Order: sequence, then C-alpha cells, then structure tokens
Amino acid sequence: MKKEDFFELTAEGYLELETELNELKNVKRKEVITALKEARAMGDLSENADYDAARNDQAQIEARIKELEYKLEHSKIVDKRKKGSNIGIGSVVTVVDEDGEEEEYKMVSSVESDPFNNKISIESPIGIALKGHKVGDEVMVESPNGGYKIKIKNIA
Repeated sequence: MKKEDFFELTAEGYLELETELNELKNVKRKEVITALKEARAMGDLSENADYDAARNDQAQIEARIKELEYKLEHSKIVDKRKKGSNIGIGSVVTVVDEDGEEEEYKMVSSVESDPFNNKISIESPIGIALKGHKVGDEVMVESPNGGYKIKIKNIA
C-alpha cells in the first residue's frame, strides 16, 4: 500500500479507536440485540417505534464498527516527535499569539482531531501553518476571519 492509503495515528489515537471498537462490539452490540428482542416481544412490528429505534441503533453501530475496523486495519502509528524537532503528528506545541496568550496543542491526524481537547489536525489551518516549523518560528495562520500570527514557544 502507498503511504497515502494509510491513516496516520498517534499511539494514543490508535488505542482510543481500538477501545471504542471493543466497546461497540462487546457492549453496545449486545445492548441493541436485547432491545430488539424486547421490542419484538411487544407484538406487531409494523407500528412498533421501539423496534424501529433499535433497528436504527443497530445500523449505526454496525456502520461505526465497519468504519473503525477499516481505519485500524489501514492505519500507521506515527512515533512521537523528539523534543525540539520540527512539528508533525504527535508533537505537543506551545504557541503564543499576538496578544501574548499561550495555547498548547497536540498535533494529530484528522481521524483523531478533537479541538475541544486541544487535539488539532495537522490538516487544519493551524496545523498547516505549524507543520515542519521549529521553536522560535513565527507563522501566519490563515482562517476564514483573516490571518493571524503565532510564535512557536515550545515543542514536546
């Protein structure tokens, strides 16, 4: 397989996907089967909202299981970057904006991205601006609201 055929993940991100897959297979799947059995026991399935809801849940769970299995099968774990090296997936970056505010981001793939927990995709505007740079560099981040500068203070 070519490099672009793989999802790049941190070891932490791979483990999170694996954990979610196990939860879906071993817990959620069983719960939905129980809900289906209970709904069937109520009789007429043609107008049974509980049965329809359980079938929809089952379809969503099975789709997510297939998606996670595919991603895990086609993923490559990227080693954490060495401290002080250029920014890439796995780097934890501290930046300072023009107002002197500090932010810390963990650079991850789009599969692992979680902006609410400061896990920023390397393909996002900030990720694109930071990728390949080192401590002390000032970079311009392009955003829908206009560009802004940030300075790289630390890479772990």
